[in-house]
Amino acid sequence: MTITQRPKVFFKTFGCRTNIYDTEFMMGRLKEFEITNNECEAGVIVVNSCTVTNGADSGVRNYISRQNRNGKKIIFAGCGAETRGAELFSQTKVFGVIGHKEKENINELLLSPAPFQKLGTITAMPKQPIKTYHNRCKAFIKIQEGCDFSCSYCIIPQARGKARSQDESNIIEEITSLTNIGYKEFVLTGTNTGSYGKDKGTALGALLKKLSKINGVKRIRLGSIEPVQIDESFREILNESWLERHLHIAIQHTDERMLKIMRRRNNFKRDLALFEELSSLGFALGTDFIVGHPGESEEIWQNALVNFKKLPLTHLHAFCYSKRDGTLSANMKQIVNGSNAKSRLKELQSIVSQNNFDFRQKKTFLEVLIEEKKGDFYTGFDQFYNRIFLKTSQDLSGKWINVDKYEAKREGNYAAF
Repeated sequence: MTITQRPKVFFKTFGCRTNIYDTEFMMGRLKEFEITNNECEAGVIVVNSCTVTNGADSGVRNYISRQNRNGKKIIFAGCGAETRGAELFSQTKVFGVIGHKEKENINELLLSPAPFQKLGTITAMPKQPIKTYHNRCKAFIKIQEGCDFSCSYCIIPQARGKARSQDESNIIEEITSLTNIGYKEFVLTGTNTGSYGKDKGTALGALLKKLSKINGVKRIRLGSIEPVQIDESFREILNESWLERHLHIAIQHTDERMLKIMRRRNNFKRDLALFEELSSLGFALGTDFIVGHPGESEEIWQNALVNFKKLPLTHLHAFCYSKRDGTLSANMKQIVNGSNAKSRLKELQSIVSQNNFDFRQKKTFLEVLIEEKKGDFYTGFDQFYNRIFLKTSQDLSGKWINVDKYEAKREGNYAAF
């Protein structure tokens, strides 16, 4: 009897946690294919793309060109499919284009003998739950899709559509299923996570309360949320033990003039009061920050720097502004010199790096989920989203470890177990 070998598919994921979830979702829909972690042995490569900046687009295109030279069949998915899919398809750079709505049909689409473009709509919310994750000990749960904000620099609302929430019952079903096979930490993600429930008459805080009651849930982490989205229902859960003691609250800038140029909804004075409130409760706090956006004069920068130093930040996702065609910012004048932007970025990173080091030196008890082994150390993240390196003769993979003695170094905390 001849056994027919299933075609091998490799998934290449660019960008954010939402894309990580979407990749897992697509993997879970495959039936006639074998998933491989080795792109060299795959005949088909699914590129789950990011399009947040021109640079992100360029990185994706370079990867596609390289795999074309290797003779791979390329399937293009993700945010880039919505903004660049037609272009790449017409240039025969990709065999197929899969829009957000069509991810649930990936198995049937990959069986197509002819090139295809299937974008569908950007108003749907897939309901098929993920049953397991490949090579992960924590699970990402997409609770919403899309964004109603209109920040001047951002293309994502055009790629992901308006904000819409997953049904609460579907989220509960998905997490319950995953706890039954051993998952205990869950990362809630989405295009604009904090907007969950606004279309359903509920809120993120109310959802979190219900998720915490699921048997087996030990820790819940959140993706980026906006300052205006921390409402009273969210404040009610701030002292709960299952909520990670780290919050990532996107502010993007600390000068009021710059926030208006960016068409942001936040206000620095309110941001500062919020961060101080959360810090007093023991939270480690992170944020997003864009340096070098058009209009960021030296005067604006110096004021922003003074304000930035007032924030009790321990984590930072900061980057130099990168033009994104199709956004309002792309047509703005007063461009900031690239070397100035890089210098400003390093200054912010240095401030937060010191803050983080000081923060870690004050903590005495850490609860860590070990995710992997790197060289001689097992490594994972504690409840403050700081990395720890553990040296031990035991096999700690996927285990929860309590640590009360450790050495804080610049790159992370170190302990023996």
